[in-house]
Amino acid sequence: MSNINTNPEEQNLLDSVFKQKRILRSKVRKTLKSMDPSLRSHEDIAIQNNVLEAPWFKSSQRLCAYISCSALREVDTSKLLSEILQTPANGGDMNMVKKLYVPRVEDKNSHMRMFHISSIDDLIANSMEILEPAPVDANGHEREDLMQANEPVDLFLLPGLAFDKSGRRLGRGGGYYDTLLTKYQELAKEKNWRQPLFVALSYSLQILDEEIIPLTPNDVPVDALVTASGIIPITPAALDRMKL
Repeated sequence: MSNINTNPEEQNLLDSVFKQKRILRSKVRKTLKSMDPSLRSHEDIAIQNNVLEAPWFKSSQRLCAYISCSALREVDTSKLLSEILQTPANGGDMNMVKKLYVPRVEDKNSHMRMFHISSIDDLIANSMEILEPAPVDANGHEREDLMQANEPVDLFLLPGLAFDKSGRRLGRGGGYYDTLLTKYQELAKEKNWRQPLFVALSYSLQILDEEIIPLTPNDVPVDALVTASGIIPITPAALDRMKL
C-alpha cells in the first residue's frame, strides 16, 4: 500500500487511514453477516426495482454492472442483469437494447477489466466461485474490452462494503474499482466524452454517518446511492440525470 512518491509524514498518514479502513471493514462485515435473510431478500428486490425505474437507468444505452456474489453479501444484481440482457420481442424498440460490460479480475495487483457480454451464459465461475466473463467467447473471438470501446458508457453500477451520503465508498481493500474508475474517467476526458454516472447499490445498514469512511487520494466517490427506500443523489450530475 506504500507509495514511493510519499514522504514519511504522508506515508504515516496513509498507513493510519488504511488501518482505520481495515477496522471499519471488519465491523461492516460482521453487521452484514448478522443481517436477517428475509430483510436482505426484501431489500435486494426493492433496490433492483428502484434501479429499473430510475430515469438515468432507462436512458442508459451502455453500462457496466457487477455480478453479485451472495458469499460476499453484495446487493443482488441478478434481476437487473436479466432485464438488461433481454432482447426486445419482435416489433420491440431496438433503441432500448442496452450494451453491458461486466468485470473480470486479472491479477492481485488491482488490475480488473470490463468485458462486453450478451448473455448470462457468457459467464464462468472463477477459482473463488465468482462468475466472470471469459476473455474470448464461445467462437474464440476476443470480447470487447471497455477501455477499447468506440463509444462511452453512461453508467456504472457499483458494489461496496459501506457508503455515506457524501459519496464516500468503502471497498474490500483490493483497489480494483478505484483503479478502473480512475482510468475510465481519464479515458472519457481524453476522448471528450461525458463522464459516466457512478451509482452504488447499498443495503440500508451499509450506509454510515458522513465522514466516518476515511479517504485516500485514490478513492473515487460515487454520484448516487440506491437503497431499498429510494435513490440518494449526491452530485449535480446525479441530480441532473434524475430528470427525464
